[in-house]
Amino acid sequence: MPTADHGNQSLAYIFIIVGFETMRDTEIFLFSLFSVIYILTMAAHVLIIMLVLMDHHLHKPMYLLLANFSLVEVLYTTVTIPKMLDALLTRNKEIPSNGCLAQFYFFFAFGAAENCFLVVMGYDRYAAICKPLYYTMLMTKRTTMGLTLAPWIVGFITAACPAIWISTLTFCFPNYIDHFFSDYSPLLKLSCEDTSNGEFTFSVISWGLTLGCFCLIMVSYSFIIHTVLKIPSVEGQKKAFSTCASHLTVVLIFNGTIIFMYICPNSHVRFTLDKVVSIFYCVVTPLLNPVIYCLRNKEVKKALKKTFASRRITAHEGLPHL
Repeated sequence: MPTADHGNQSLAYIFIIVGFETMRDTEIFLFSLFSVIYILTMAAHVLIIMLVLMDHHLHKPMYLLLANFSLVEVLYTTVTIPKMLDALLTRNKEIPSNGCLAQFYFFFAFGAAENCFLVVMGYDRYAAICKPLYYTMLMTKRTTMGLTLAPWIVGFITAACPAIWISTLTFCFPNYIDHFFSDYSPLLKLSCEDTSNGEFTFSVISWGLTLGCFCLIMVSYSFIIHTVLKIPSVEGQKKAFSTCASHLTVVLIFNGTIIFMYICPNSHVRFTLDKVVSIFYCVVTPLLNPVIYCLRNKEVKKALKKTFASRRITAHEGLPHL
């Protein structure tokens, strides 16, 4: 981000994030609340990753993708929440321009990767339910590896386009980012230049990625529903739907917040609501996702119970005998 003189305007190279400026009386409470949520989120996702790594029964494409999804969420929340907690505790709301750009880039990259992982997880469910006899042929180790790497690659490449463009802009005072982190819209409001073309390009990317991924997931589920309805027994239908319920719930929560944040037209009221939705999206949703998967997935619950049972046995054996 250039910092040289721009006509008679003073250029900003340090930004101040003022998302909680109107809530000073509750900063300690918010710090405590978000700290607890962040710790629980990290613990839940790390637990899922460790379960998949340690339990050979979970060494399947579905759970390898779930472990990567959890890793994305760990990184995604770490991009925004620690800085948010620092601002609440120390009231140090400053962030340098390079740090601001890096935060935006990784926030967008991990968000895009998360969206893409939901697509490949939907494809995995399609292959398991609609093509059960060919599942091992469709989801080979090589295919699984490709489906695992693709979301990371798409995320980093997609985020690079707007990040590179933002790095060429000049930013003027006042240097206050009216948000909780360095998001796209509040950042562009500080630019000294006309950003209409860039905003249009970003909207196209956001529309294309979000709606494209959502449509692919819905196509997978249309085939899944069509196949499940052909199952003669109600019990068989319930079992098939139960394997998809957690994934579909996460998809609806994720895309609902994304569509509101980036696709709904701008307005003062929407921008205020946008900050509230951002808190839900960045803080609450990453905690809900592992809870949803653990509660709805029998194999994950079984692995979890087995892990805690083995820990209790180990602890009991380690006690001195009287």
